[in-house]
Amino acid sequence: MSLLIFQMSMIVLLSIACGRIARAFGRAQVIGEIFGGILMGPSIFGRIAPSLFARLFPQGSFAALEVLSTVGLILFLFIVGSELDLEHLRQQKTTALLSSLTSIVLPFTLATAAAPLFHARFSPNGVGRLPFALFLGVSMSITAFPVLARILEERNLQTTPLGATALLCAALDDVAAWLLLAVGMTFISANNSGPALWFRLLWLAIYLAAMFYIVRPLGRRFATKRAHNILTYEALGLMLAIALASAAVTDAIGVHPLFGAFLAGLCFPRVPHWQQSLRVRLESTLSLILLPLFFALTGLRTRLDLLNDLRTLLWTGFVLLLAVVGKMGGAIIGARLTGQEWRSSLTLGALLNTRGLVELIVLNIAYNAHVFSPTLFTMMVVMALVTTAITVPLLRALGIADGSSLQVRSSAAQFN
Repeated sequence: MSLLIFQMSMIVLLSIACGRIARAFGRAQVIGEIFGGILMGPSIFGRIAPSLFARLFPQGSFAALEVLSTVGLILFLFIVGSELDLEHLRQQKTTALLSSLTSIVLPFTLATAAAPLFHARFSPNGVGRLPFALFLGVSMSITAFPVLARILEERNLQTTPLGATALLCAALDDVAAWLLLAVGMTFISANNSGPALWFRLLWLAIYLAAMFYIVRPLGRRFATKRAHNILTYEALGLMLAIALASAAVTDAIGVHPLFGAFLAGLCFPRVPHWQQSLRVRLESTLSLILLPLFFALTGLRTRLDLLNDLRTLLWTGFVLLLAVVGKMGGAIIGARLTGQEWRSSLTLGALLNTRGLVELIVLNIAYNAHVFSPTLFTMMVVMALVTTAITVPLLRALGIADGSSLQVRSSAAQFN
């Protein structure tokens, strides 16, 4: 227990320090936190002081970090799901819907087309081509909705038409990606043990129907009677219990528990002051303790030393190329098809190319399911870091300094 507490202390301090450094260089805080996890891992700390690293982070200590970080991710995905404005999604016009569709279809298509090449070189033994292709496609298609929201807020873009459209596209992308990931997990679980694939998919469909047609209406009725009140301690506890139970059910079905947490968030009553209260009450614990544990665990799994030859570096470059061309290209094509000008289309593409934390969650799920080898996992982590880090420089290159720079372009108003 003392080792775990000391590990947590180190992780929190390093996360704070690296986050501040990232902000000082004009980057999103999550970039610094991710890099802090890599600093703590075998690629850097493990090479500088291997004996000390082995004493502080023995392989047997990872299980406790895994449990705590999973609890943190369950709460985090619950918050993400609770903040998606489903009613606003229904009201959007062609640009948001088409850009979202193309920004997930194109990278997913490119990734699945290239999947046989990666499967032959970087897939662990026994992993089928279909689940591998699904995981690779989702990894290339995801957009980090929370990181994107933070970048937009830092640059005062969240209230602009383009910023709102980017958030809606990211929300739709994440919903689609999590559904695809749920299907992929059923393939992996069916290949390992337990009920047949069709039985797991049937239970998943039943559970989705139960959440959206029973739990969500009950939550809406509960909110109707108490919407004028604050989110009480008891109500918050009830909703967190539902989120944890939902995560447990999807895990039992053979889908990852994070999907259940995200689904519970989608069913959370859309009462603005309740949503704000939920984030305020949980954000400090998540941001300071639980999510840094996840970043540290990711860093402990990242082996930059595996990218030690020209061939592997070229494959890493290929991964990055597929990710950027697919995600940005898809968003740009969707925006152009609806008549947007090039500058607005390129800006939307740059915003949706942001991956960050949500990408790392997907990669860790693939790693734990033994779908990605350590080498491919490291390549994908590098891709996540680079695509997130280049978002702000791309916005600057496009002349998007802040929200006011978009107001002078009347065409941006077409994103409404």
